Amino acid sequence: MTDKTLFITGASSGIGAATARAAVARGWTVGLFARSKDKLDALVDELGDKAIALPGDVTDLESQRAAMADFVSRTGGMDAAFANAGTGLSAAGTDAGDPGEWEAMIRVNVLGVLWTAKAAMEHLKARKGHLLLTGSAAGRRHIAGSVYGASKWFVHGYGGNLADEMKAFGGRCTILAPGMVDTPFFDEPKPDKLQPDDIADAALFALEAEPRCAVNEIFLMPTG
Repeated sequence: MTDKTLFITGASSGIGAATARAAVARGWTVGLFARSKDKLDALVDELGDKAIALPGDVTDLESQRAAMADFVSRTGGMDAAFANAGTGLSAAGTDAGDPGEWEAMIRVNVLGVLWTAKAAMEHLKARKGHLLLTGSAAGRRHIAGSVYGASKWFVHGYGGNLADEMKAFGGRCTILAPGMVDTPFFDEPKPDKLQPDDIADAALFALEAEPRCAVNEIFLMPTG
């Protein structure tokens, strides 16, 4: 068991909520960041005093900075941050794609990740901390015209660059790259695909690896 601290974006459901549950079960204190205050409060009620609700907007750097400062003021420091928030598109491809949707997605999937990393860095430096990023199988292969997939290519490229940058202070960066996961991301349930708990288990594996071991990427695919 641990007494470390973890800040999670996109924490109100899916992979974020599952990771919060797994982390609290192993003794971590978690900061839950998302727009939905009601969902965060319900998760805090479930998890108890090891969880702190921190409502905010992942696309707003100052919102993330303020939430992390609040979290650190209550816990004494931040050992890890999980840039997990992400969104998809309803119109696939480039020709049929919606530029307005692209812009909104890039604000979450690209800028949101940048803001998490930027806001977290000063706190992670202080503890030789760990940054997790939610990538995707879509960021490791080509999909016809996929703008969503390209946003996840960014996460994979940036995560590798971060891993090298964070070595300078003894920190680590891990990209979690799942295939299809049964989350609210999809309109219809996908019970035969990966479950959020599978990704949460991978996150805790990386976070709790021996300090000598940098788990740079975990690539998970459904067996079915």
